[in-house]
Amino acid sequence: MGAPRPDSTANRSLTLEAFADTIVPGERRSPDDRAVAGAAPGPGAVAAGALALLETPATGIADSLDEYARLLDEHAEAHAARHALPPDPTVPPFVALPFSDRTALVAALVAPGHPERDLWVLLALFSNMAYDTGAHLHTTDALEAGHPGLKAMGFADPDSDGLWRFPAFSYGRPLARVHPDTAPSGSLA
Repeated sequence: MGAPRPDSTANRSLTLEAFADTIVPGERRSPDDRAVAGAAPGPGAVAAGALALLETPATGIADSLDEYARLLDEHAEAHAARHALPPDPTVPPFVALPFSDRTALVAALVAPGHPERDLWVLLALFSNMAYDTGAHLHTTDALEAGHPGLKAMGFADPDSDGLWRFPAFSYGRPLARVHPDTAPSGSLA
């Protein structure tokens, strides 16, 4: 096993982006994009900065990303062999898989009982987190840059002073009565 990897950093990035794209699919960045399969319209996890989040030391997995990519590519090679898929030596093995096979492989890796499940669930959570929260960015910076996940969810811009206040209830009704000792700032007096 082990397709040649002339530029391991670039191939690691492609493999991890392909994984993130499998979790939150998006449209290709260009016609020749191989990591992003183009399985969904609009931007997905990759456009939301999944790789940047994964490489952030705060995740606790940044130093393990080479190993994640290596393991994922080994699983992809085995999957391709089991399903008689032709190899493509121009890209890492996981990237070479058609989107449906990427999805099937990731589903197997995160399934209950898989011995490496915790590793892959963690990678999936961070991929999803990049889209849902832009966790690697300050929220106001992410909103100013048009972060695709926050934009898709309709995350509100802050008030002119940079603070968020919600004069209208997000559920269209109050969920609880305001405590009588609540100050205008929202804190208990």
